[in-house]
Amino acid sequence: MRGTVFHYDEDHDYGYINGVDGKRYIFGRKDLTEDIPLAKGLLVQFTPDDGTAHDIVAASRPSLPANGSPEQRGHIAQRHSASSMGLWAYFLRALGDDYRNFTGRARRKEFWAFYLWFYVVLVALFGFGLLLNLAISGFDDGPRTSIGYIPALLFVLAAILPSIAVVVRRLHDIGLTGWLALLCYIPAFGAVALLIFGLLPSQFGENRWGPIQAGVRF
Repeated sequence: MRGTVFHYDEDHDYGYINGVDGKRYIFGRKDLTEDIPLAKGLLVQFTPDDGTAHDIVAASRPSLPANGSPEQRGHIAQRHSASSMGLWAYFLRALGDDYRNFTGRARRKEFWAFYLWFYVVLVALFGFGLLLNLAISGFDDGPRTSIGYIPALLFVLAAILPSIAVVVRRLHDIGLTGWLALLCYIPAFGAVALLIFGLLPSQFGENRWGPIQAGVRF
């Protein structure tokens, strides 16, 4: 069967492939028949076996930098894949590739990484806006302005859809329907719901939204 590498964690030797049949298959290095750089989007050929992939070979090579030897470029791709488990990388992926992904799963680390960096960036932009407003008004009793808060406002607007998507994926990870994300927007109760969803452990194994993510421990 053909498929594409969706994710691979080099540190934990765990990843999964999106098959052409619409299902995801778990794999590790032992399932490869040749040494290939497991970059996201790599087209592969494999043998499916009850949710796992075996006898994996590259059907085509991923796009790699023009300079450097094939071995060096392969190591770059592997390091990029391994580094995708960082908190900042999770945040960037939520804003980028997964900004409208309402079908997958998100482990607790991914969920809290998004909200940690969301508030860090928001506070930084708010502080920048405050200083800019004071600079424009001359740090005295001159005319007040709020123009410095525009970057923070634009950031919040840009993060609305990704924030909903990451909550939906977190609910999928614990085996619940994504529609429960609506509870997070109920006044007074929303913050409690968000905290509960973020603390509940991942559902073990594969569920209707895909396999358990790499690195999850119980």
